[in-house]
This record gives sequence, C-alpha cells and structure tokens, in this order.
Amino acid sequence: MEYTTLANGVKAPLLGLGTFQLSLKDTERSVYEAIRCGYLMIDTANGYLNETAVGKAITRAIGEGLVKREDLFISTKLWPTVYESKNAVTDTLDRLGLDYVDLLFIHQPAGNFVAGYQNIERAYKEGKARALGISNFHDAKLEKLLAAAEIKPHVIQLETHPYFAHHAQMDRLKEYGTKLMGWYPLGHGDAGLIHESVFGKLAEKYGKSPVQAILRWAVQMDVLTIPGSKNPDHVRSNFDIFDFALTEADMQEIAKLDGTKRYYTASDALEEQYAQMHLPFER
Repeated sequence: MEYTTLANGVKAPLLGLGTFQLSLKDTERSVYEAIRCGYLMIDTANGYLNETAVGKAITRAIGEGLVKREDLFISTKLWPTVYESKNAVTDTLDRLGLDYVDLLFIHQPAGNFVAGYQNIERAYKEGKARALGISNFHDAKLEKLLAAAEIKPHVIQLETHPYFAHHAQMDRLKEYGTKLMGWYPLGHGDAGLIHESVFGKLAEKYGKSPVQAILRWAVQMDVLTIPGSKNPDHVRSNFDIFDFALTEADMQEIAKLDGTKRYYTASDALEEQYAQMHLPFER
C-alpha cells in the first residue's frame, strides 16, 4: 500500500474501495473481500444507503483478525437533509458500528451546507472524525464554505480520471494542503476510457491490464482513489498495482487526455433537488 499525508498529519491510503451503487449484499461481500486482500480504505456515504453493510464487513474482518481498526481508513459523508441534525454524526457512526471515522465529508454543496460543515467540525473536535472533507464543491459555494470553515477541509472529493484530471478547486485549495479523493476513477466503467490506446500500450509494457494502468496513474498523481466493484476478481485485480510504476514519459502521455470528457456537471437545480431529497436511511 502507498500513502499520502493529510494537512493535519493523518496518513491516508491512496487506494481504497468505493461502494457507490452497491446493494447491501454486494457491499458487505465486496468490503470483506477488499479487506481480506489488503485494502485499508473504504468509502461510503449516508446517501449510498449501505453503511450498515460496510459496518458488518468491517466487524467481521476485525473479528477474524484480518485487520485492526486502527489500520483501516473509513470515510463517509453526511447527506444534505441531515446537515442541521444534531444526531447526524451519531446516527452515521451507529450504522457503521464504529466509534469514529477517519474521514467525514459533507456530500453536496446543497441546503445549509455551512451548518453541515460546522456539524462535522464538532465531530472532529470530539474525536469522532480524524479528518474532514467536502464533496463536489465549486465556485461561489466553495468560497462560502471556506470563509465559514474554522478547520479547512483536509480532502475534497471530485470526479477524477484521465479525461478530467485538473480541477480549479485544487488550485484554490493548495494553500490549505487539501488532498483530492477521486470518484469515477475508471470513468464509471466507460469502455472508451479503458480502451484508450495509451492504456493498451502501458498494459503490454508492464504486463498489467489497462484498468491497472489507469489506477496506477491515479495513485502516482497523489489522488486518493476509490474504484468500486461487486466482482471479487475485479476487487482483487484493482489492488494489484503496487509492483510497478509509470515513468514520467508515461504520465505525460496520459496527460494528453485531460480535459476531453467528464460524466457529471453540477447545477444549482440539481443541488436544490439534493437539498430536498429525503432518503430512507438505514436503521
């Protein structure tokens, strides 16, 4: 495993398992398998409706002696409709079966996100979160958040893959040492990205798959990277990227793809929908 260090000194693995759009059954199986084969970072969210399954897999893995809690790096996110709830963090920890998480986000720049960030700041001060994050923030909403934040975000989570690698937000956040966590690292399974000729050539050069070449690129970009899969073979294969390194020339070839495509574009209308979207959180 390779690590990056957050601005507050917390070490974070650079490769983890994402659980977006996984069912409860698939989440529990994938998280357990990931930990069994060496993953230490697991990412979930209130909005994924699978925190209980993540927690069950963690409890099982710890109980079987596969890993110690202090070696894991668990991240989750508060959904906008609970930003102002005094019980939001406690409810989240209860679903996970944990006393603390390693990284606690607010999920969207929607609703009263200033109150949401103040909520996770309190959790940080109380030892319920080891680091703080924001997800999908941009432009004026990012500036509003930063102006109100007593503790500047340690991590921002954004869509990140070879087609969309440079973010203006990272230029803005550089002074705070904020790190990037990337979602859709494989372009949400876009065959066009995976079959780009550059990755085919790198796969042949290093005896790896194009997917492994993409994930290796992300790790070398110092991006906390969270590919998700319900396929155990894919979970294991995605982790097999620590026995080779791309050269600077390789990285430059991949950089030529940057700025050519993205899969998600934020809008005020969509963010307003998130603010009103009351989800059936697990109990």
